Amino acid sequence: MTIQIGDRIPEVVLKYVADGIQAIDTPTLFEDRKVVLFAVPGAFTPTCSERHLPGFVEHFDAFRKRGIEVACMAVNDPFVMQAWGESQHVPKGLRMLSDGNGDFARALGLEMDASGYGMGLRSKRFALYAEDAIVRALFVEAPGEFRVSSAEHVLAHLPD
Repeated sequence: MTIQIGDRIPEVVLKYVADGIQAIDTPTLFEDRKVVLFAVPGAFTPTCSERHLPGFVEHFDAFRKRGIEVACMAVNDPFVMQAWGESQHVPKGLRMLSDGNGDFARALGLEMDASGYGMGLRSKRFALYAEDAIVRALFVEAPGEFRVSSAEHVLAHLPD
């Protein structure tokens, strides 16, 4: 079942690189804070690299001014996420998170089968806004689209 507005973020462990591979569980990531998490089908893929991540890099300060942390997630390994972040000049504080086995995408009910493209299980393209680990806004893209999960759209539709 797909996560809904008002649901609690499921407990899953994600990975990132900082002096080696590190783990962060979703309660640590989401509790007692405001977070926008956006997910992409794959690091270094065209729409993700040309539009999705760059939009959040460009508008990172606007989120921070509202007291909102920003995280990017993909079903890629932590080293790929680190390299992608470096290639995209991701600002310090924008977390590049690996859901390497797709556990979080599945727990959210937002996984997709990209086997036809040789990519296996991936995350759908989406963005969510959570306060204290409760989903307050959810923006899931239709297959092949990029509109509602953009940084601009998310910023314009965040609750006051």
